[in-house]
Amino acid sequence: MERTTAAQVIIAVIPIVGIVMGSIVVFFYLLWHHKRKTLLIQTKQYEPHRFDLESFCLFCGLLLGGIGLCLTIFLQLVNGRGIGLLGGVIPLAIGVSLLLYFVIKRCLKD
Repeated sequence: MERTTAAQVIIAVIPIVGIVMGSIVVFFYLLWHHKRKTLLIQTKQYEPHRFDLESFCLFCGLLLGGIGLCLTIFLQLVNGRGIGLLGGVIPLAIGVSLLLYFVIKRCLKD
């Protein structure tokens, strides 16, 4: 069954519209956040929050490690060994590295 040219155009336009709409939402969120922060600074109500690097590394390490492990196992089963396996090994390695950073940082802190 052949696709008509109208269907091909619609299929090609859908991702473009999605990207444009997402970009508009992100732009207005950043604009709103900037104006809010500016007003808080002007009224002297702004309290900067401290970024917790250790918790961020733990969360991202667990997330990337889990996703990387699942992708590695899935890609190993589907494709066997090959260049496509890097799609799972890279997030797995980054997740393990972040978890190691978290453990080392905790050991040096104590």
